[in-house]
Amino acid sequence: MEFKHLVEAAEKWCSGNPFDLIFAEEDDERRMDFYAEPGVSFYVLCPGGTDSFHVWSESEDCLPFLQLAQDYISSCGKKTLQEVLEKVFMSFRPLLGLPDIEDDSFEHYHTDMEGEPGPDHQQMGVSQQ
Repeated sequence: MEFKHLVEAAEKWCSGNPFDLIFAEEDDERRMDFYAEPGVSFYVLCPGGTDSFHVWSESEDCLPFLQLAQDYISSCGKKTLQEVLEKVFMSFRPLLGLPDIEDDSFEHYHTDMEGEPGPDHQQMGVSQQ
């Protein structure tokens, strides 16, 4: 994708959350820098060719929170900028003073696993007859 389209997608993403796109450069590296109060910052290196996205922060306070997004990017499959930015936003929710939200797919699985087994599930153990 052309860099200008990535910048447009990033600006659109910023309109729905506390982050601002404060810098975008294509010359040396395809890099976009983001910032939100209170001092939460990160940058995204956009792929050129077959590379994948890369997220990082120069802030020691922010860096540990990016692990979720970094793991997501390195997992199988190509990721879109929108998907990467959403993972970063989820990672930074505690730093932004927002409530932590669970991944929907995990919560659905967890809900299914709670409670008593239904009548179609046989109980394990010795049956008394």
